[in-house]
Amino acid sequence: MSLYISRLTALANEAAEVNEESLDKAAALMAETAAAGGLIHLYGSGHSVLPAQETFPRYGSFIAFHPLTDPRVMWHNVLGAGGVRELLWLERTEGYAEKFLDHQPINDGDTLVVFGHSGTNASGIDTALYCKKRGVKVIAINSSFNRNKKSKHSSGKLLADTADVAIDTRSPVEDAIVPIDGWSRPVSGSSTVLAMILMHELVARTAEKLAEKGIELPVFASPTIEGVTLNDTDEIYGQYKERLIEAQSKHLPFFKERMSGKA
Repeated sequence: MSLYISRLTALANEAAEVNEESLDKAAALMAETAAAGGLIHLYGSGHSVLPAQETFPRYGSFIAFHPLTDPRVMWHNVLGAGGVRELLWLERTEGYAEKFLDHQPINDGDTLVVFGHSGTNASGIDTALYCKKRGVKVIAINSSFNRNKKSKHSSGKLLADTADVAIDTRSPVEDAIVPIDGWSRPVSGSSTVLAMILMHELVARTAEKLAEKGIELPVFASPTIEGVTLNDTDEIYGQYKERLIEAQSKHLPFFKERMSGKA
């Protein structure tokens, strides 16, 4: 039997079972936003950036998504500038996220999906609270095994406390899931892969709910499929750009007030 795959598959099946109702509620929120022409924002820091990047853009995804990717809370080196140590400090520091978010086309009626294994870092909690103030519905994807921890955030909240819908990855507190005889700590992390699986489930359910409303959004398709040209992706980027410009135009008055110190 495999060491990692069998354990991960069991957790994924468990996550599908315990989250059935929450996945449906979350997909309904996302479909409502997409149907109205809004954006489904995706946010994470550290490894939790990866589910956002995996969701959009990619083949099989559609133009309602907007990754909020801040290079400062992603690691590009192991050590030194752009390294993990610096990013860990920044994602745990309150008040930074809003400086980045002010520039993003976040509007009333949008939806935010925020990823974070522990659900305790300031970066994710700040982002969720910021979006809630802007009239955005929040979906949190993290591990319920971390939800009994005491909050370190000045709001007194954990990430799941900020959410309209909380989805449980079922990843253990340790994240790593394979014990090794003779080793004091388990190996092979699970939280990022499980978050990606759950997000792909949400992508599929959202598309299904849009289809039930008679709405089809442009989907990225691989040019290896017969009939799909190399230009197909560029055409969809053009439609995506239109959606972003609409969101940026709607966001501009808030941004100007914010920069003037009034908002």
